Amino acid sequence: MPHYKGYRRKTRKLLTIESKRGLSYLLNEFKNGDKVVIKIDPSQPKGMPHRRFQGRVGKIIEVRKRSLVVEVQVGNKKKILYTRLEHVVPFKGESLNENNKEQKNNHT
Repeated sequence: MPHYKGYRRKTRKLLTIESKRGLSYLLNEFKNGDKVVIKIDPSQPKGMPHRRFQGRVGKIIEVRKRSLVVEVQVGNKKKILYTRLEHVVPFKGESLNENNKEQKNNHT
């Protein structure tokens, strides 16, 4: 049998729907410089980034009407992704670190 090299190959577990998603992701407002996590929504094939970017953290370069331009570090290179809002989640790691630092400073 031939060896196929399609865009979604080897994505059986990666692109499975965990649960139904509401419309709250459309209410997120993104600005230039915000950090986001690439989280692919398999039910929306438009504007889907490649599976190698799943779970990566990137920085927003440009905000468009229905999409975002995100810069992602892959190894030593910076890649630019044009992705839709459905495939992006705000990054919460920095705010957690800042809150922890503030709490530690207040206790000492």
